[in-house]
Amino acid sequence: MPTTNSTLCAMGATPRLICFNKPYGVLSQFTAEGRWRGLKDFIALPGVYVAGRLDADSEGLLLLTSDGQLQARISDPRFKMLKTYWVQVEGEPGEAAMAALRGGVQLNDGPTRPAIAERMDAPPGLWEREPPVRVRKAIPTFWISLGIREGRNRQVRRMTAAVGHPTLRLIRAAIGPYALDGLAQGSWREIEERVEAG
Repeated sequence: MPTTNSTLCAMGATPRLICFNKPYGVLSQFTAEGRWRGLKDFIALPGVYVAGRLDADSEGLLLLTSDGQLQARISDPRFKMLKTYWVQVEGEPGEAAMAALRGGVQLNDGPTRPAIAERMDAPPGLWEREPPVRVRKAIPTFWISLGIREGRNRQVRRMTAAVGHPTLRLIRAAIGPYALDGLAQGSWREIEERVEAG
């Protein structure tokens, strides 16, 4: 019989929470699909499940847990858990673009909630992406930090495009109280100290 979240609790197993730095080209599922790799190439742990997805062409923090309640808190937009992204965009976003992100952007499925948006230097210790980002020589690129409490499909990419700065590279740095904190690309660590997600 497969091990489920409820089975683990009934057995008295301690719930597990895993932080994984997902590389580009990896799906938020264990099985590979088409040209994308799956999590099984990196994580061989029974009884843990992805809590909130991250697109294959995005990188960074992905949480996995055996705790069904925590999985729901992370995944369900009703809980409005803050997710922070490092976003490399095309062109230099001026104050008008940043103010638009902070105030909420009109998308084809309605306006976004206000975001936390700041310009930033390239993230320290940033790993090389494989394949590299394609940039146009005549157009500079800049980094912004973007914090949102929604989970619409490809939302961050659509938001930056709406203010005139297409996303070139997207890295999720934190989900609520959980962050990459120097975790190497393709590596995972287990969180021992659980904090309430808010």
